[in-house]
Amino acid sequence: MAVNTGSPVHMKHRFGPLILALATALAASASAQAADFRVTVEPSFPRGQAAEVYQPLLDYLGQATGHRFELHVPSNYHALWREIRIDSAVDFAFEEAHFTDYRAKRTGFTPLVRTIEPTRFSLIAMPHVADEGANGLIGHRVVSMPAPSLGSAVLGEVYPNPIAQPEIESSAASWRDGVEMVFADEAEAAMVPNYIADLYPNLLPISESRAFPGRAFSAAPMVPEDVRAAVREALLALDQQDELYTLLAELGISGFVDAEPGEYDGNDEMLRGFFGFKAAPVAYDAGN
Repeated sequence: MAVNTGSPVHMKHRFGPLILALATALAASASAQAADFRVTVEPSFPRGQAAEVYQPLLDYLGQATGHRFELHVPSNYHALWREIRIDSAVDFAFEEAHFTDYRAKRTGFTPLVRTIEPTRFSLIAMPHVADEGANGLIGHRVVSMPAPSLGSAVLGEVYPNPIAQPEIESSAASWRDGVEMVFADEAEAAMVPNYIADLYPNLLPISESRAFPGRAFSAAPMVPEDVRAAVREALLALDQQDELYTLLAELGISGFVDAEPGEYDGNDEMLRGFFGFKAAPVAYDAGN
Protein backbone atom coordinates (compact mmCIF):
# COMPACT_ATOMS: atom_id res chain seq x y z
CA MET A 1 0.00 0.00 0.00
CA ALA A 2 1.33 3.39 -0.92
CA VAL A 3 2.16 5.74 1.95
CA ASN A 4 0.32 9.06 1.91
CA THR A 5 3.23 11.42 2.41
CA GLY A 6 0.84 14.33 2.52
CA SER A 7 -0.84 13.19 5.72
CA PRO A 8 -0.68 15.53 8.72
CA VAL A 9 1.52 13.07 10.63
CA HIS A 10 4.08 12.79 7.86
CA MET A 11 3.93 16.51 7.16
CA LYS A 12 4.72 17.14 10.84
CA HIS A 13 7.74 14.81 10.71
CA ARG A 14 8.88 16.29 7.43
CA PHE A 15 8.67 19.97 8.31
CA GLY A 16 9.06 19.82 12.10
CA PRO A 17 12.84 20.34 12.09
CA LEU A 18 12.50 23.18 9.56
CA ILE A 19 9.85 24.95 11.65
CA LEU A 20 11.96 24.54 14.78
CA ALA A 21 15.02 25.95 13.01
CA LEU A 22 13.02 28.89 11.67
CA ALA A 23 11.59 29.68 15.12
CA THR A 24 15.05 29.51 16.63
CA ALA A 25 16.42 31.85 13.98
CA LEU A 26 13.59 34.34 14.52
CA ALA A 27 14.14 34.29 18.26
CA ALA A 28 17.85 34.83 17.78
CA SER A 29 17.18 37.69 15.39
CA ALA A 30 14.79 39.36 17.82
CA SER A 31 17.34 38.94 20.60
CA ALA A 32 20.04 40.47 18.42
CA GLN A 33 17.85 43.46 17.56
CA ALA A 34 16.99 44.16 21.21
CA ALA A 35 19.77 46.01 22.99
CA ASP A 36 20.64 47.09 26.52
CA PHE A 37 20.87 50.78 27.32
CA ARG A 38 22.04 52.45 30.52
CA VAL A 39 20.09 55.47 31.78
CA THR A 40 21.63 57.78 34.38
CA VAL A 41 19.55 60.13 36.54
CA GLU A 42 20.46 62.76 39.09
CA PRO A 43 20.85 61.44 42.67
CA SER A 44 17.98 63.61 43.92
CA PHE A 45 16.43 60.57 45.62
CA PRO A 46 18.10 57.95 47.83
CA ARG A 47 19.04 54.97 45.65
CA GLY A 48 16.24 52.73 46.89
CA GLN A 49 13.63 55.41 46.34
CA ALA A 50 15.13 56.32 42.96
CA ALA A 51 14.62 52.73 41.82
CA GLU A 52 10.97 52.88 42.89
CA VAL A 53 10.46 56.20 41.09
CA TYR A 54 12.27 55.49 37.82
CA GLN A 55 11.85 51.75 37.23
CA PRO A 56 8.27 52.16 35.94
CA LEU A 57 9.61 54.63 33.38
CA LEU A 58 12.31 52.23 32.22
CA ASP A 59 9.81 49.37 32.06
CA TYR A 60 7.54 51.55 29.93
CA LEU A 61 10.41 52.47 27.58
CA GLY A 62 11.25 48.77 27.26
CA GLN A 63 7.69 47.88 26.32
CA ALA A 64 7.42 50.80 23.90
CA THR A 65 10.74 50.29 22.11
CA GLY A 66 11.54 46.58 22.47
CA HIS A 67 14.89 47.35 24.12
CA ARG A 68 16.08 46.96 27.69
CA PHE A 69 16.90 49.93 29.92
CA GLU A 70 19.02 49.76 33.07
CA LEU A 71 18.85 52.47 35.73
CA HIS A 72 22.07 54.03 36.95
CA VAL A 73 21.95 56.27 40.04
CA PRO A 74 25.28 57.81 41.07
CA SER A 75 25.93 57.65 44.80
CA ASN A 76 25.79 61.47 45.11
CA TYR A 77 26.20 64.67 43.10
CA HIS A 78 29.98 64.61 43.47
CA ALA A 79 30.02 61.16 41.87
CA LEU A 80 27.67 62.30 39.09
CA TRP A 81 29.86 65.32 38.33
CA ARG A 82 32.94 63.09 38.12
CA GLU A 83 31.15 60.67 35.79
CA ILE A 84 30.13 63.56 33.53
CA ARG A 85 33.69 64.94 33.44
CA ILE A 86 35.29 61.60 32.55
CA ASP A 87 32.44 60.70 30.17
CA SER A 88 31.51 57.53 32.02
CA ALA A 89 29.71 55.00 29.82
CA VAL A 90 25.98 55.74 29.81
CA ASP A 91 23.57 55.80 26.89
CA PHE A 92 20.92 58.21 28.13
CA ALA A 93 20.81 60.92 30.78
CA PHE A 94 17.86 62.62 32.47
CA GLU A 95 19.25 65.80 34.00
CA GLU A 96 18.84 69.52 34.66
CA ALA A 97 19.84 72.20 32.15
CA HIS A 98 23.43 72.78 33.33
CA PHE A 99 24.37 69.10 33.08
CA THR A 100 22.47 68.73 29.81
CA ASP A 101 24.39 71.58 28.19
CA TYR A 102 27.73 70.45 29.61
CA ARG A 103 27.31 66.94 28.19
CA ALA A 104 26.15 68.26 24.84
CA LYS A 105 29.15 70.53 24.36
CA ARG A 106 31.86 68.22 25.66
CA THR A 107 30.74 64.65 24.97
CA GLY A 108 28.22 64.99 22.14
CA PHE A 109 24.99 64.13 23.95
CA THR A 110 21.82 65.22 22.14
CA PRO A 111 18.78 66.48 24.09
CA LEU A 112 15.74 64.57 22.76
CA VAL A 113 12.88 65.84 24.92
CA ARG A 114 12.49 68.05 27.96
CA THR A 115 9.90 68.37 30.69
CA ILE A 116 6.97 70.59 29.82
CA GLU A 117 7.55 72.62 32.97
CA PRO A 118 10.67 74.80 33.17
CA THR A 119 12.88 74.49 36.24
CA ARG A 120 12.88 77.21 38.89
CA PHE A 121 14.38 77.16 42.35
CA SER A 122 13.21 78.93 45.49
CA LEU A 123 14.92 79.61 48.79
CA ILE A 124 12.08 79.05 51.27
CA ALA A 125 11.71 79.51 55.02
CA MET A 126 9.24 80.02 57.83
CA PRO A 127 7.50 83.43 57.60
CA HIS A 128 9.42 84.99 60.49
CA VAL A 129 12.70 83.99 58.84
CA ALA A 130 11.62 84.97 55.34
CA ASP A 131 10.74 88.46 56.59
CA GLU A 132 14.45 89.06 57.26
CA GLY A 133 15.31 88.56 53.58
CA ALA A 134 18.38 86.91 52.08
CA ASN A 135 20.83 88.88 54.24
CA GLY A 136 19.05 87.66 57.35
CA LEU A 137 20.27 84.13 56.59
CA ILE A 138 23.97 85.01 56.59
CA GLY A 139 25.60 82.83 59.20
CA HIS A 140 22.47 80.70 59.60
CA ARG A 141 21.76 77.19 58.31
CA VAL A 142 20.51 76.73 54.74
CA VAL A 143 20.05 73.22 53.33
CA SER A 144 20.41 72.18 49.69
CA MET A 145 21.31 69.09 47.75
CA PRO A 146 25.10 68.87 47.36
CA ALA A 147 27.13 70.66 44.71
CA PRO A 148 27.03 70.78 41.81
CA SER A 149 23.26 70.29 41.77
CA LEU A 150 21.42 73.14 40.08
CA GLY A 151 20.00 74.18 43.46
CA SER A 152 23.50 74.56 44.91
CA ALA A 153 24.58 76.55 41.85
CA VAL A 154 21.60 78.88 42.23
CA LEU A 155 22.39 79.26 45.92
CA GLY A 156 25.88 80.38 44.91
CA GLU A 157 24.32 83.13 42.80
CA VAL A 158 22.25 84.35 45.74
CA TYR A 159 25.35 84.46 47.96
CA PRO A 160 28.37 85.18 45.71
CA ASN A 161 30.46 86.67 48.53
CA PRO A 162 32.28 83.81 50.31
CA ILE A 163 32.55 85.79 53.56
CA ALA A 164 28.86 86.74 53.61
CA GLN A 165 27.12 83.40 53.20
CA PRO A 166 24.83 81.14 55.21
CA GLU A 167 26.12 77.96 56.78
CA ILE A 168 25.25 75.71 53.85
CA GLU A 169 24.21 72.18 54.77
CA SER A 170 24.31 69.51 52.06
CA SER A 171 23.06 66.59 54.11
CA ALA A 172 19.58 66.36 52.59
CA ALA A 173 18.84 62.99 50.97
CA SER A 174 16.27 64.54 48.61
CA TRP A 175 14.80 67.95 47.83
CA ARG A 176 11.79 67.17 50.00
CA ASP A 177 14.08 66.07 52.81
CA GLY A 178 15.48 69.60 52.87
CA VAL A 179 12.03 71.00 53.64
CA GLU A 180 11.57 68.46 56.42
CA MET A 181 14.84 69.68 57.93
CA VAL A 182 13.36 73.19 58.11
CA PHE A 183 10.29 71.87 59.92
CA ALA A 184 12.54 69.90 62.28
CA ASP A 185 14.48 73.10 63.10
CA GLU A 186 17.63 71.57 61.63
CA ALA A 187 17.92 74.45 59.14
CA GLU A 188 16.47 77.95 58.81
CA ALA A 189 15.83 77.72 55.04
CA ALA A 190 15.96 75.29 52.12
CA MET A 191 16.79 75.70 48.45
CA VAL A 192 14.33 73.53 46.50
CA PRO A 193 12.81 73.29 43.01
CA ASN A 194 9.49 75.08 42.71
CA TYR A 195 7.47 71.89 42.32
CA ILE A 196 8.57 71.06 45.88
CA ALA A 197 8.11 74.62 47.18
CA ASP A 198 4.55 74.67 45.84
CA LEU A 199 3.69 71.76 48.15
CA TYR A 200 4.41 73.88 51.24
CA PRO A 201 2.42 77.14 51.10
CA ASN A 202 3.20 77.78 54.77
CA LEU A 203 6.86 78.36 53.81
CA LEU A 204 7.61 81.64 52.04
CA PRO A 205 10.15 82.35 49.28
CA ILE A 206 13.11 84.52 50.16
CA SER A 207 14.63 84.34 46.68
CA GLU A 208 13.49 82.79 43.39
CA SER A 209 15.69 81.85 40.43
CA ARG A 210 15.13 82.58 36.78
CA ALA A 211 13.50 79.86 34.70
CA PHE A 212 15.77 77.20 33.24
CA PRO A 213 14.77 74.86 30.39
CA GLY A 214 13.16 71.77 31.89
CA ARG A 215 15.05 68.59 32.67
CA ALA A 216 16.11 66.90 29.46
CA PHE A 217 16.34 63.28 28.36
CA SER A 218 19.54 63.16 26.29
CA ALA A 219 21.13 60.47 24.14
CA ALA A 220 24.84 59.66 23.90
CA PRO A 221 26.41 59.90 20.43
CA MET A 222 26.77 56.11 20.05
CA VAL A 223 23.02 55.46 20.45
CA PRO A 224 21.57 54.48 17.04
CA GLU A 225 19.22 56.98 15.44
CA ASP A 226 16.31 54.55 15.31
CA VAL A 227 16.62 53.93 19.05
CA ARG A 228 16.73 57.68 19.72
CA ALA A 229 13.59 58.15 17.67
CA ALA A 230 11.78 55.33 19.47
CA VAL A 231 12.71 56.67 22.91
CA ARG A 232 11.71 60.19 21.91
CA GLU A 233 8.30 59.07 20.66
CA ALA A 234 7.70 56.99 23.78
CA LEU A 235 8.53 59.89 26.10
CA LEU A 236 6.34 62.31 24.15
CA ALA A 237 3.45 59.89 24.72
CA LEU A 238 4.23 59.40 28.41
CA ASP A 239 1.42 61.66 29.64
CA GLN A 240 -1.09 59.33 27.96
CA GLN A 241 -0.08 56.42 30.21
CA ASP A 242 -2.44 56.47 33.21
CA GLU A 243 -0.38 53.90 35.08
CA LEU A 244 2.58 56.32 35.14
CA TYR A 245 0.69 59.20 36.76
CA THR A 246 2.48 58.59 40.07
CA LEU A 247 5.85 58.85 38.33
CA LEU A 248 4.93 62.19 36.75
CA ALA A 249 3.60 63.51 40.05
CA GLU A 250 6.76 62.44 41.90
CA LEU A 251 8.90 64.27 39.34
CA GLY A 252 6.67 67.34 39.46
CA ILE A 253 5.96 67.30 35.73
CA SER A 254 3.00 66.79 33.43
CA GLY A 255 4.92 65.27 30.52
CA PHE A 256 7.57 65.92 27.87
CA VAL A 257 7.92 68.06 24.74
CA ASP A 258 10.60 68.18 22.07
CA ALA A 259 13.86 69.80 23.13
CA GLU A 260 14.38 72.73 20.79
CA PRO A 261 17.82 73.35 19.24
CA GLY A 262 19.92 75.79 21.23
CA GLU A 263 17.59 76.25 24.21
CA TYR A 264 20.17 74.79 26.62
CA ASP A 265 23.07 76.80 25.23
CA GLY A 266 24.87 78.72 27.97
CA ASN A 267 23.50 76.83 30.96
CA ASP A 268 26.79 74.99 31.36
CA GLU A 269 28.16 78.26 32.76
CA MET A 270 26.32 77.43 36.00
CA LEU A 271 29.07 74.84 36.55
CA ARG A 272 32.01 77.19 35.99
CA GLY A 273 32.67 77.71 39.68
CA PHE A 274 32.89 74.00 40.47
CA PHE A 275 36.05 71.92 40.54
CA GLY A 276 36.88 70.23 37.25
CA PHE A 277 34.94 72.57 34.96
CA LYS A 278 36.39 72.61 31.45
CA ALA A 279 35.60 75.11 28.75
CA ALA A 280 33.75 73.72 25.75
CA PRO A 281 36.23 72.71 23.01
CA VAL A 282 33.91 73.74 20.19
CA ALA A 283 30.75 75.73 19.74
CA TYR A 284 27.64 73.69 20.41
CA ASP A 285 25.25 73.17 17.51
CA ALA A 286 22.12 71.68 19.11
CA GLY A 287 20.64 71.05 15.70
CA ASN A 288 23.11 68.27 14.93
